[in-house]
Amino acid sequence: MTSIQINGLTKRFGNVVAVDNLSFEVAQGSVTGFLGPNGAGKTTTLRMLLGLIAPTAGSSTITGKPYQELVDPFRHVGAVLESTSFHPGRRARDHLRVLCTAAGLPVTRADEVLDEVGLTDVGDRRVKGFSLGMRQRLGLAAALLGEPEVLILDEPANGLDPEGVHWLRKFLRTYADQGRSVLVSSHLLAEMAQTVDDVVIIAKGRFVTQSSLADLADRTKPGVWVRTPQAEALRDALTAKGIAAELTTSETVMALETTTETVGIVAAGAGVVIFEMTSKHFDLEEYFLELTAATTDPITKGALR
Repeated sequence: MTSIQINGLTKRFGNVVAVDNLSFEVAQGSVTGFLGPNGAGKTTTLRMLLGLIAPTAGSSTITGKPYQELVDPFRHVGAVLESTSFHPGRRARDHLRVLCTAAGLPVTRADEVLDEVGLTDVGDRRVKGFSLGMRQRLGLAAALLGEPEVLILDEPANGLDPEGVHWLRKFLRTYADQGRSVLVSSHLLAEMAQTVDDVVIIAKGRFVTQSSLADLADRTKPGVWVRTPQAEALRDALTAKGIAAELTTSETVMALETTTETVGIVAAGAGVVIFEMTSKHFDLEEYFLELTAATTDPITKGALR
């Protein structure tokens, strides 16, 4: 079942096309990573999804309806697009209580979500004294007030220390495992690889690919990267043993679907000197960089995200 649907979404700011005919969907019960270079149109897309800016063309829905048509939206979707939307002089607990009152939720939810995000001990502190990581947690607490079916998060790990990043990963995984959905934008690709079920990659405001991480990994053959002054000799020796191998530079070889032990034995038998040897597996960051390598036109150089 689909919880978020984006159909042909387009946004122009004057002559700048920030988002260009973008379509993708987010499945219920999944964590979907929304990835793209700076200026790719990620934040603009999320703002259109949440009704904060109007699209030039196309449409988007959350649980089957445009955001503007959701009844009690707090109970359907929680969102964190920035960590600065707090009154600096207000205490964290009071900030959440104000939101509860505005949304028609019991004020007891304020203490419950403070506990969920690990801020119970600082609930009576004023927000102006919070670190960026604490503000991120407070923003997430606000998004959770209505116990929504969908979470939409823009760079939620920004400002978190390693412990906080680990906590966020577990939190999002548990949230999705309860049958709810998460769409999360991030530039921390190594972290995304440990967190998400699916990825949507965009560049220059356009769709590049959508896939599960498992499918991406299946498309990428594991292998062994080798640096040697006798690269051609090693390639030929591996090929003679039925191991697919190719030169990646004049001094490096990539042997596919094999192990370092096998490559070492073949190299020793051929009298080839090895300087470095590393097992290579699917790497989301490398895959991302390959797909988005051509994103250098003026659209991606601006402040649009």
